[in-house]
Amino acid sequence: MSIGVKLDRVLLDRGMSLTELSERVGVTIANLSILKTGKAKAIRFSTLEAICKELKCQPGDVLTFVDDGAPNDHDG
Repeated sequence: MSIGVKLDRVLLDRGMSLTELSERVGVTIANLSILKTGKAKAIRFSTLEAICKELKCQPGDVLTFVDDGAPNDHDG
């Protein structure tokens, strides 16, 4: 089980760059990049709240649950 990040999709849908989001929410580009690439191990609720407020979205628009153990079309 893991949490996937769809920040790049939401940014694309909103026509906003990572740099612009960084400036608006007060989080460094480096930290947002770590989040966007799925390499972050955690996110503060205050950061998630600021991102969602700025992007006018819900946390579920940015984060998704990925069941790594679920069979997919390529399994037996």
